[in-house]
Amino acid sequence: MIAAMLAPDPELLIADEPTSALDATVQAEILRLIEDLVARRGMGLILISHDLPLVSHFCDRVVVMYAGRIVETLQASDLSRAEHPYTRGLLDCLPALTRARARLPVMRRDPSWMDA
Repeated sequence: MIAAMLAPDPELLIADEPTSALDATVQAEILRLIEDLVARRGMGLILISHDLPLVSHFCDRVVVMYAGRIVETLQASDLSRAEHPYTRGLLDCLPALTRARARLPVMRRDPSWMDA
């Protein structure tokens, strides 16, 4: 699949959840391959994913969408300082090895997020 998408020598690679169904080892290999190909070919990369740590590692800028609308845009390095409630909710739902939690929080969606 990767070879087929690179055959026409695109300037931009759009990767929509490219590793969502893969185990961690294969996921890392595919991401290294994509990163190498993008760098060697000088292509742009749009990485579409719910995996925010992955996005912040591989991308320069993050655009967060909710219900088909952009609700927040920020530098990947600033992702931990996101302000929109949806982005905060996604980040707060990530498990952490540095702090114990009885349960991960459940995100409560709010219709007002559409107005932000």
